Amino acid sequence: MPAPTPAPIPGAAPVRPRRSVLYMPAANARALEKARTLPADALILDLEDAVAPAAKAEARERAVAAAASGAYAPREVAIRVNALATPWGRADLAAAARSGADAVVLPKVEAAQQLREAAAVLEAAGAPPGMALWAMLETPRGLLRAADIAETALPRHPLACLVMGTSDLAKELRAAHTRDRLPLLTGLGLCLLAARANGLAALDGVHLDIGDLAGFEAACLQGRELGFDGKTLIHPSTLAIANRVFGPTEAELAEAGRIIAAHAEAEAAGKGVVLLDGKLVESLHVEQAHRQLALGAAIAALAVASPPAPG
Repeated sequence: MPAPTPAPIPGAAPVRPRRSVLYMPAANARALEKARTLPADALILDLEDAVAPAAKAEARERAVAAAASGAYAPREVAIRVNALATPWGRADLAAAARSGADAVVLPKVEAAQQLREAAAVLEAAGAPPGMALWAMLETPRGLLRAADIAETALPRHPLACLVMGTSDLAKELRAAHTRDRLPLLTGLGLCLLAARANGLAALDGVHLDIGDLAGFEAACLQGRELGFDGKTLIHPSTLAIANRVFGPTEAELAEAGRIIAAHAEAEAAGKGVVLLDGKLVESLHVEQAHRQLALGAAIAALAVASPPAPG
């Protein structure tokens, strides 16, 4: 089944939901099968951290077969490869090129050259134009170079998304994992600035304590308030919370419709601004409202087109 077409935003690229992006260990056949019916907006079939060295080759075969099967449509499917500097990185990229995945996730990106090398391997392996790259920022050097990384021009395999690797970043910083995530805010902000300056999506990092759902929800709320599009996840039990927090509510969608209508009425009357419930409405608010409605439409289309969860 083809992916749904998100509602357009005037003057902008289509919105693609990435509220919940779930890592699935590619070595685990049972997990890959279960992923077919999970309500994640996107899946990352993982060949890196979740796979032991002895299982790398088998995991690669499983990931390619899973992506090629079409079983996860219409959700976005990405494959996280091992870094190019590892013994598995180039073979992972060459295999992913022929998998039919939507994107390839590169870990520990610290320079634009890594993206260019990865794109060259994909192209040499026959990857179709448009297979995107997602760059993980998870080291101090990577975050300090986030702007240069985000500006990398790759016409055939464009950079589409920056992904925070908060676990590795905390380790590299020797920082504590606190509920308020204050030690990570500088890195999170650098990622967001680089992404938004270059029209890229931005995904928040994982929450390691899967039993602490209240803490997970707090991290999601913080991530949304900061501006992230969604959150990377390591367990299906967190999907519902991420989808709820990063998706617009019915009240927000109704408010967006009112903003667009009020501004259109003001423009028709020759006015540049208008007050709605005592608040000033300008063109920037209209743009935000259009994006909210487009995201809501895309989420609804994804839900209709996705396979039902088992009863």
